[in-house]
Amino acid sequence: MANALDLQEQEQIDELKAFWKQYGNLITWAITLVLLAFAGWNAWGWYQRDQAAKAASMFEELDKAAVAGDADKAGRVFTDLKTRFPGTTFAEQGALLAAKLQYDKGQLDNAKATLGWLADNAGEDEYRTIARLRLAAVLMDGKQYDEALKQLAGATAPSFAALVADRRGDLLLAQGKKDEAKTAYQAAYKAFDVKLDYRTLIQAKLTALGAAPATEVAK
Repeated sequence: MANALDLQEQEQIDELKAFWKQYGNLITWAITLVLLAFAGWNAWGWYQRDQAAKAASMFEELDKAAVAGDADKAGRVFTDLKTRFPGTTFAEQGALLAAKLQYDKGQLDNAKATLGWLADNAGEDEYRTIARLRLAAVLMDGKQYDEALKQLAGATAPSFAALVADRRGDLLLAQGKKDEAKTAYQAAYKAFDVKLDYRTLIQAKLTALGAAPATEVAK
């Protein structure tokens, strides 16, 4: 009986050897790839966290420069931030912060460049639209109306449609195109929620153009 068991064990061992000889390398490679993928995923997660931490630190430095009103330093930090971490939310928020300070300090060319970078490189449509709205305002200050309107044409985030229409109306009115401005304001007025106070401003603009909208009661 013992010999029979020994023989059966030997047959199983021989079968295992044959199986391993045929498929061993394949199994080893498969396991290796799984382990490498897992290690790579962990490494990528660590890299992402490390990048986010560094970007956050730079944004904090930028914020401090903005609080201090140091537009030159804010511009330098933002340049470094967008170069090293262009795909982060910190770079996008940093652009808005730096551009506002540059505008407030009269550095209009720098503000336009900063907003232009955000408009072209932001990962989300909302950030691109905000950048184009603000850039259009800066261009309007410089009476670059046609260029400002081009920027608004690329401001496509649905949640900002009312603001875009309002800004378009301002630009058209500045060009003396009252009928087109009226159309833009009417679109803005319809797009804004009835409960928003900002809608009253649009109403005033339309009234000034002789196109006062019918008063609506907020529900």
